[in-house]
Amino acid sequence: MKQVEDSEILEKFANTKTRNEAFNLLLNKYQQKIYWHIRRMVIDHDDADDLVQDVFVKVWKNLESFRSDAQLYTWIYRIATNECITFLNKKKQRNNTSLDEVSDELSETLVASSYFNGDKIQLKLQQALLTLPEKQRLIFNMKYFDELKYEEISEITGTSVGALKASFHIAVKKIETFMLNEDITF
Repeated sequence: MKQVEDSEILEKFANTKTRNEAFNLLLNKYQQKIYWHIRRMVIDHDDADDLVQDVFVKVWKNLESFRSDAQLYTWIYRIATNECITFLNKKKQRNNTSLDEVSDELSETLVASSYFNGDKIQLKLQQALLTLPEKQRLIFNMKYFDELKYEEISEITGTSVGALKASFHIAVKKIETFMLNEDITF
């Protein structure tokens, strides 16, 4: 099936008669990518599902005012990223816990999840990611898993390309150290 262009989605969305069709095209194109972007941040499948719905409700409500000075997917990723950060901050506040305690909780969720079907190395990688500060984890996920360019991540996060490169490099070093300390052999 041919991948629909963002310009076509926006054109259809501008017409009230084809608005629903446009939104379905947008969902087909981006829903899975956004789900995995969110899932890697919040770990839990149900939380990720809820956040994906929240993201696309916001996209629906605000797509009419979308300015084409940014790419559509970076705009959606920015919404998803902000939803993740808000969710994790609320989780910290609600439980009156530190980021380390939230990371431990997410790690336990990962181990117990019936939705995680990776091998031992993938599990350790995910646990290593949970040791990273939120922003480093986000940047690593976008670069490594989502294969976004630094310029695209910069648009999404509002961080300079140089700072992103430094954060990614530091994250990789921390992950390597974690994996070596866990005696993971490749």
